[in-house]
Amino acid sequence: MEAIVIVRLAFSSDNHFDVNRVDAAAMMQAQAAYLLQNGVQWYLIAGDLFNDFQRSQQFVVDLQALLGAQTQVRWIAGNHDMVHGISYDELETSHFDGYLHNQYVDIPATNWRIIGNNGWYDYQYGENVPDASAAAFLQWKNAFWIDRAIKQPMSDLERTDLMLNQVKGQLSLARAEGKQVVFMTHFVPRAGYLRFSTDNRFWNMANALMGTPRLGELLEEFQVAHVLFGHLHVHPQPLKVAKTTYYDQAVGYWLKRINEWRADKFMDEWYQDTKIIDLK
Repeated sequence: MEAIVIVRLAFSSDNHFDVNRVDAAAMMQAQAAYLLQNGVQWYLIAGDLFNDFQRSQQFVVDLQALLGAQTQVRWIAGNHDMVHGISYDELETSHFDGYLHNQYVDIPATNWRIIGNNGWYDYQYGENVPDASAAAFLQWKNAFWIDRAIKQPMSDLERTDLMLNQVKGQLSLARAEGKQVVFMTHFVPRAGYLRFSTDNRFWNMANALMGTPRLGELLEEFQVAHVLFGHLHVHPQPLKVAKTTYYDQAVGYWLKRINEWRADKFMDEWYQDTKIIDLK
């Protein structure tokens, strides 16, 4: 009888080290100690480490050096990572250490595959906004949202279509090769996670930039086992839909005007928000 191989993964997102004004080097040391003590073999980060891709990438490289061979780190970029230090073409085509956008890695001695895609949004989550249109959402984004700093050679709808084609291609390949899939993205794949307001148009306009329900439909069609995402800092419990389990493991903000944490210190919040799962 073959021995059953158990692989331990940890999920995290939206650490926002710079926005939260914490000592990232000290947090890295504490995170590495926790991952090693808990026998984590793969640590997945679903974006938004810093408001600068190069700082985020360097964090991943330095964390990997601390962890050594026991724990492999993989990450994808969130919208905050994209606002400085990276171009659209580099996001799509460059191969950085640990960066998994539109790429995959197979877990040795198992039939598990980890697939990453940064993701994007197509305004469908804003459909409850009266008289809103793609033009209105774009105008609002360019006036109020951090993503206005992200340069791209296509519309948001075209970028979402490209992303979905990338994901479908990766999932089709995984199916053909008999792989079970852990999928990592930044943006929200299901509408049920969103919060809609009856009196706050700003919040409802922001929902349009949270993601696309078409991604969740695609993941469920391919019966993806585990889906990690972030972007929305609401700390929900894992949600299982058919054969797909979703995990939003965002740490979120602790600011004077926005306090989304359940703890008083960053690492205490990170401990709460980091999900460990064992794959068989």
